[in-house]
Amino acid sequence: MQDTNSTASPLAPEWLAVPGDVNALHAPLWAEGVRRNDAGELTIDGITASELKAQFGTPLFVMGETDFRSRARAFKEAFDAAFEDICGGVDVYYAGKSFLCTAVARWVAEEGLRLDTCSGGELAVAARAGIKGQDLGLHGNNKSDAEINRALDMKLGRIVVDSLDELDRVAKIASSRGEVANVMLRLTPGVHAHTHEFIATAHEDQKFGLSMAEDSTDQAGLSAAEEAVAAATSYPGIELLGLHCHIGSQIFEPDGFALAAEKLLGFLARMQEKYSMTLPELDLGGGHGIAYTPVDTPRPPAEIANALAAVVRSKCAELGIVPPRISIEPGRAIVGTSTFTLYEVGTLKTVRVDVPGEKAGEENVTFPRRYVSVDGGMSDNARPVLYDADYSAILASRETSAAPQLSRVVGKHCESGDIVVRDVYLPEDVAAGDLLAVPGTGAYCWALSSNYNYLARPGVVAVRNGSARLIVRGETEEDLLNRDMGVANV
Repeated sequence: MQDTNSTASPLAPEWLAVPGDVNALHAPLWAEGVRRNDAGELTIDGITASELKAQFGTPLFVMGETDFRSRARAFKEAFDAAFEDICGGVDVYYAGKSFLCTAVARWVAEEGLRLDTCSGGELAVAARAGIKGQDLGLHGNNKSDAEINRALDMKLGRIVVDSLDELDRVAKIASSRGEVANVMLRLTPGVHAHTHEFIATAHEDQKFGLSMAEDSTDQAGLSAAEEAVAAATSYPGIELLGLHCHIGSQIFEPDGFALAAEKLLGFLARMQEKYSMTLPELDLGGGHGIAYTPVDTPRPPAEIANALAAVVRSKCAELGIVPPRISIEPGRAIVGTSTFTLYEVGTLKTVRVDVPGEKAGEENVTFPRRYVSVDGGMSDNARPVLYDADYSAILASRETSAAPQLSRVVGKHCESGDIVVRDVYLPEDVAAGDLLAVPGTGAYCWALSSNYNYLARPGVVAVRNGSARLIVRGETEEDLLNRDMGVANV
């Protein structure tokens, strides 16, 4: 074992503790089935990191299928139980934007969940996987006519409309086909979620949703949200199912979800009374946080469900309304922790960083920061550069007795911002050829991946019961060149 009395680096963020054991696995970061074997190597369902590297190469997304399924099932079972006496259970839509392929779409259906999509491409994946249209939803703030038509072709259970312009287009397209579109209206309740600005989606100054704010009015004095309800009830091509909101992503505090639910239920009650109508459904979105670092404290599905059910139960009783059918849209909370990314270490270097003296007049003190380069980077995980997202990492190919050293795991792209893990204590003896594992990469990593610097996107391997199989093939250089028409026409 290494020295457990190592001093924290002044370059490290305050939340990052020096590990007592650099070999230890912090359970909330990892999928079930991830362990170290007797030789000290990281394994998942008994398959070692080196075996995965030898068979599939690196970088590689490694997904625990059992973990994914159990998390999906946990949301469905917890919310059904919590809402049974309120509205007979909950419709859980897996947010496909977090990660989607045909295998995952089938797992979702097999575990009793529905599927939320955000584009024609995601609808195509759902169709290829054999998902029934009635179990699908379509989001998006700028749906094309082709996407709206595809949704109608597939007889989608819901189209979530984001604006008055879009509502009018959906109504006209449906009427021109002699059909009726099932629509929910996405509202912005003005609830501030404590998360990164770019993934907080319920405040007013952003592209999503219909404003409920009192100062967002038309000439008749209606908010955009109420104007949409009034319009939807007048269109023959629209079946207005209910209301939808999504306050953001990677949220731990329950207060925002509770406040959003209260505001939407109050609005729903007013609309039902004013327009003598029934709005039978209410979608409260997703955005529940997961553990990316040891200081993150995600809530279990049962706790989330029971807290939200208490709010809905109480507010509906206060308003004197029949509770609507509730739906939710977890994505990251199901797939995020199911997956880790496996990398091979390449070059390493250590720099000296000046830190100002603690007292006036004291000279600067320099401290080391080590850069550990891996064979991927921002092309397989754009979240650190997009959202300042923090991650963890661990030496996967072996155990060590070396002391922890503050490190920065970086990629191989020609960008100084190409950072995979900004701050992490890795063992001093990490060397070229070692394997590193970065947990919590199931959501918005492969989905946001790119071919920057003409790197091929990694494959995704599903592991279950001691067997690993590709569910998304990694790209090859030939794949990239096949799209280059100058090459194809030579």
